[in-house]
Order: sequence, then C-alpha cells, then structure tokens
Amino acid sequence: MSDTDAQVPLPDLNAADAPPVDDLAYNEDEQASRVAADLEAVFDVPVQVSAVLGRSKMDVGELLKLGPGTVLELDRRVGEAIDIYVNNRLVARGEVVLVEDKLGVTMTEIIKAERS
Repeated sequence: MSDTDAQVPLPDLNAADAPPVDDLAYNEDEQASRVAADLEAVFDVPVQVSAVLGRSKMDVGELLKLGPGTVLELDRRVGEAIDIYVNNRLVARGEVVLVEDKLGVTMTEIIKAERS
C-alpha cells in the first residue's frame, strides 16, 4: 500500500447524509470492463493448456508391446470429469464434447488453488 492510498477519504455510512446503498453498488458491466482492461497486459502471454483424459502406469516392456488397435486402460471411467491443466497446474475439471468433427472440452468446475 502506498502513502497516497491512505489519503483517500472513505464515506461515513452511518452518517445521516450517507448516500443510499443503491448508489454504492457497482455497475457489473463497468466493473467487468475495468477488470478486462487491467488484464489486457497479459492477453498475449502464451500458456500451455492440457486436458487429461486419464493416466496409466506400465513397464517399458509393456509399452514396447503396444501397437495400432491396442486398448490402453486408463484410471477414469466413461463420463467421469477430466482434469484441465494450465502450465502444469490443475485449474478446472470438464467434459469432453464433440464440436463438428473435432474434440473439445467444456469446463464444468473451476479449481481454486490456495496460495502458499
């Protein structure tokens, strides 16, 4: 916090001439555009996004035996949520969807990580 932050006067909400609560409410569209403008500096930063359908462990010998048509059993069931990672950090869970002739992912849950 800078020295100028401490000098901003705050309204006395208990005063008789305090503005109505409705006047203090933020306009959601205005707030959203302010947030977007604040983030504009990072819009061009590249990130790696991965959607993990499941995992499997095997020995190298088993891996070398895999070939076309081999079914690889994963640790997830059909219909179970997949994990979505951004730069190797779990950020969401979602479902696989088909868009025209391509696979996609719909996010169904955002994971809020605790900062340490």
